[in-house]
Amino acid sequence: MRPGTQPGEQHPHLLRPIDPGDYALVSEITVAAYAPYIPAGSDYLDLLADVEGRAAAAETIVVEMAGSVVGAIVLADAASALAEIAREGELEFRMIAVAEQARGSGAGTAMVRHGIAEARRRGYEAIVLSSMRAMIEARRIYARHGFVEVPERMQYRSIDVFRLEL
Repeated sequence: MRPGTQPGEQHPHLLRPIDPGDYALVSEITVAAYAPYIPAGSDYLDLLADVEGRAAAAETIVVEMAGSVVGAIVLADAASALAEIAREGELEFRMIAVAEQARGSGAGTAMVRHGIAEARRRGYEAIVLSSMRAMIEARRIYARHGFVEVPERMQYRSIDVFRLEL
């Protein structure tokens, strides 16, 4: 069975480290996924577009479907320049994005499962992530995998922090 594939799944997913040839497409996918939730001209859109910078600062994984990259996730430990909320012993998921045409295919779930498996394999005690309240589909994936809201770690009004004990 290919990594990220579950028995009976219609769309097998291959997860692998990003390579430079993926940067432009992952930038486009990520900006398009977040643009409906972020004001135009926001510096955060520039950060999302800088895939080369993110790949240099933290582990970046892409998900492929039928040989095409359709999404990406960043796995950042507390020491990473990209970590916003991770503490010692925690792995932080950042900038999770799925291309519009692949939404509902299980690509997001495959990335979350991969990240959880990697965190366990590496001995982290927990995973943390931030999610905008408007990102309802993503939040459903996190809830299905056992992430719980941690209100005391909230940094922004419309963005909640979630944690999964491993």
